[in-house]
Amino acid sequence: MTTIDATAAETREAEAAEAGAPAAHPDGPHGYSKDKDSHLKRLRRIEGQIRGLQRMVDEDVYCIDILTQVSASTKALQSFALQLLEEHLRHCVAHAAQEGGPEIDAKVQEATAAIARLLRT
Repeated sequence: MTTIDATAAETREAEAAEAGAPAAHPDGPHGYSKDKDSHLKRLRRIEGQIRGLQRMVDEDVYCIDILTQVSASTKALQSFALQLLEEHLRHCVAHAAQEGGPEIDAKVQEATAAIARLLRT
Protein backbone atom coordinates (compact mmCIF):
# COMPACT_ATOMS: atom_id res chain seq x y z
CA MET A 1 0.00 0.00 0.00
CA THR A 2 1.38 3.41 -0.93
CA THR A 3 1.58 6.29 1.49
CA ILE A 4 -1.31 7.99 -0.30
CA ASP A 5 -3.45 4.84 -0.09
CA ALA A 6 -2.59 4.42 3.60
CA THR A 7 -3.50 8.05 4.30
CA ALA A 8 -6.81 7.69 2.44
CA ALA A 9 -7.61 4.52 4.39
CA GLU A 10 -6.79 6.25 7.67
CA THR A 11 -9.02 9.18 6.69
CA ARG A 12 -11.94 6.82 5.89
CA GLU A 13 -11.46 5.01 9.21
CA ALA A 14 -11.42 8.32 11.10
CA GLU A 15 -14.58 9.51 9.31
CA ALA A 16 -16.30 6.21 10.09
CA ALA A 17 -15.29 6.46 13.72
CA GLU A 18 -16.62 10.04 13.91
CA ALA A 19 -19.93 8.89 12.43
CA GLY A 20 -20.07 6.11 15.01
CA ALA A 21 -19.85 3.42 12.37
CA PRO A 22 -17.43 0.52 12.18
CA ALA A 23 -14.65 1.04 9.62
CA ALA A 24 -15.05 -2.32 7.90
CA HIS A 25 -17.53 -5.18 7.65
CA PRO A 26 -16.67 -7.63 10.44
CA ASP A 27 -17.70 -10.72 8.46
CA GLY A 28 -15.47 -10.41 5.44
CA PRO A 29 -15.43 -8.64 2.10
CA HIS A 30 -17.42 -5.60 1.15
CA GLY A 31 -20.64 -5.77 -0.84
CA TYR A 32 -18.88 -4.82 -4.06
CA SER A 33 -16.19 -7.53 -3.74
CA LYS A 34 -18.02 -10.11 -5.84
CA ASP A 35 -18.12 -7.64 -8.77
CA LYS A 36 -14.69 -6.12 -8.18
CA ASP A 37 -13.36 -6.95 -11.66
CA SER A 38 -16.33 -5.36 -13.43
CA HIS A 39 -16.10 -2.31 -11.16
CA LEU A 40 -12.42 -1.88 -11.95
CA LYS A 41 -13.16 -2.27 -15.68
CA ARG A 42 -15.84 0.40 -15.42
CA LEU A 43 -13.53 2.76 -13.52
CA ARG A 44 -10.82 2.28 -16.13
CA ARG A 45 -13.34 3.24 -18.80
CA ILE A 46 -14.19 6.40 -16.81
CA GLU A 47 -10.47 7.09 -16.44
CA GLY A 48 -10.22 6.89 -20.22
CA GLN A 49 -13.01 9.44 -20.53
CA ILE A 50 -11.11 11.81 -18.24
CA ARG A 51 -7.92 11.33 -20.24
CA GLY A 52 -10.00 12.09 -23.32
CA LEU A 53 -11.00 15.37 -21.71
CA GLN A 54 -7.36 16.25 -21.16
CA ARG A 55 -6.60 15.43 -24.77
CA MET A 56 -9.54 17.55 -25.95
CA VAL A 57 -8.28 20.56 -24.01
CA ASP A 58 -4.74 19.99 -25.25
CA GLU A 59 -6.03 19.87 -28.84
CA ASP A 60 -8.15 23.04 -28.40
CA VAL A 61 -11.44 21.27 -29.10
CA TYR A 62 -14.60 23.42 -29.12
CA CYS A 63 -15.75 24.17 -25.55
CA ILE A 64 -19.28 22.78 -25.98
CA ASP A 65 -17.84 19.47 -27.16
CA ILE A 66 -15.65 19.35 -24.04
CA LEU A 67 -18.63 20.19 -21.83
CA THR A 68 -20.59 17.36 -23.44
CA GLN A 69 -17.78 14.96 -22.54
CA VAL A 70 -17.64 16.37 -18.98
CA SER A 71 -21.34 15.65 -18.66
CA ALA A 72 -20.89 12.07 -19.90
CA SER A 73 -18.01 11.51 -17.46
CA THR A 74 -20.01 12.93 -14.58
CA LYS A 75 -22.98 10.70 -15.40
CA ALA A 76 -20.69 7.67 -15.57
CA LEU A 77 -19.29 8.43 -12.10
CA GLN A 78 -22.77 9.05 -10.71
CA SER A 79 -23.99 5.76 -12.11
CA PHE A 80 -21.03 3.93 -10.60
CA ALA A 81 -21.68 5.59 -7.24
CA LEU A 82 -25.34 4.56 -7.29
CA GLN A 83 -24.43 0.96 -8.06
CA LEU A 84 -21.89 0.94 -5.23
CA LEU A 85 -24.48 2.44 -2.87
CA GLU A 86 -27.02 -0.21 -3.83
CA GLU A 87 -24.48 -2.95 -3.14
CA HIS A 88 -23.68 -1.34 0.22
CA LEU A 89 -27.37 -1.31 1.15
CA ARG A 90 -27.91 -4.90 0.03
CA HIS A 91 -24.81 -6.23 1.78
CA CYS A 92 -23.61 -4.10 4.70
CA VAL A 93 -26.89 -2.49 5.79
CA ALA A 94 -28.86 -5.72 5.29
CA HIS A 95 -26.29 -7.62 7.37
CA ALA A 96 -26.52 -5.04 10.14
CA ALA A 97 -30.33 -5.29 10.06
CA GLN A 98 -30.12 -9.06 10.50
CA GLU A 99 -27.73 -8.65 13.42
CA GLY A 100 -29.84 -5.95 15.07
CA GLY A 101 -28.58 -3.76 17.86
CA PRO A 102 -26.85 -0.41 17.47
CA GLU A 103 -24.98 -1.46 14.32
CA ILE A 104 -28.10 -1.00 12.17
CA ASP A 105 -28.47 2.61 13.31
CA ALA A 106 -24.81 3.25 12.54
CA LYS A 107 -25.09 1.69 9.06
CA VAL A 108 -28.25 3.63 8.22
CA GLN A 109 -26.60 6.86 9.39
CA GLU A 110 -23.51 6.03 7.34
CA ALA A 111 -25.60 5.33 4.21
CA THR A 112 -27.62 8.50 4.74
CA ALA A 113 -24.42 10.56 4.97
CA ALA A 114 -23.13 8.93 1.76
CA ILE A 115 -26.39 9.76 -0.03
CA ALA A 116 -26.17 13.35 1.19
CA ARG A 117 -22.62 13.62 -0.18
CA LEU A 118 -23.78 12.25 -3.54
CA LEU A 119 -26.62 14.75 -3.70
CA ARG A 120 -24.24 17.66 -3.06
CA THR A 121 -22.21 16.83 -6.16
